[in-house]
Amino acid sequence: MNRLNKICGVLNDLHDALLMIAFVVGIIISVYGFYDVWYVYQHIGDSRQYDFTPDSPAYELSNLPITQEMVGWIHFGDTGINFPVMQGESNLTFLNRDPYGNFSLSGSIFLDSRNSPDFTDGYSLLYGHHMEYGRMFGALDAYLDRDFAFGHRNGTLLIGRDGLQRRKLTVFAVLRTNAKELKAFDVENPENARRFISENAQIIFGMPDKPILALSTCDGEDDAMRIIVACAIGE
Repeated sequence: MNRLNKICGVLNDLHDALLMIAFVVGIIISVYGFYDVWYVYQHIGDSRQYDFTPDSPAYELSNLPITQEMVGWIHFGDTGINFPVMQGESNLTFLNRDPYGNFSLSGSIFLDSRNSPDFTDGYSLLYGHHMEYGRMFGALDAYLDRDFAFGHRNGTLLIGRDGLQRRKLTVFAVLRTNAKELKAFDVENPENARRFISENAQIIFGMPDKPILALSTCDGEDDAMRIIVACAIGE
């Protein structure tokens, strides 16, 4: 009986120890999770990148890797969209890399690898992760509201590393579409994309006769859907 009692005591102690270990591990995982989320959001739009705004005084003094694959800069007033535009060898290059080439869950804003880097195609396409709190292209959510879209139609595109080519961007259409609707992403056949936008836009202010720059991100409520904000590229 004494031996049985000792065995039961040992098992109880072991059980308590395992519960304590599980509790500590749970705390560690939770703390790491909070830290990871904090780290990701703290490094979205790293303030160092603003040294690379072509009209920044620091730009000419900069010699960091961001300039090597940067093809422009996009800015939309008070929407929070104010980022360098990168372009890699494929559309995976900057999916999870920041403009410096470092791993980053938030990735970069990047131009479709099939597009011309000087934005002269009839249909150019930018991608960006949908992040919470309007970070990266999470700000595109707001464009699904017609009043917001109408009040935030104007943006600026600086083309090239030197940013000497400045183009006015004017939002003309907003749509939600399934990611499998290839016509919405058909940069090689601009007319297909134009027709798709014209026929499927939830909000439209008229189709332009100018080249189009489309901003695309995941829909925060449905991973299978995409939000696209289509802009006319002006002079």
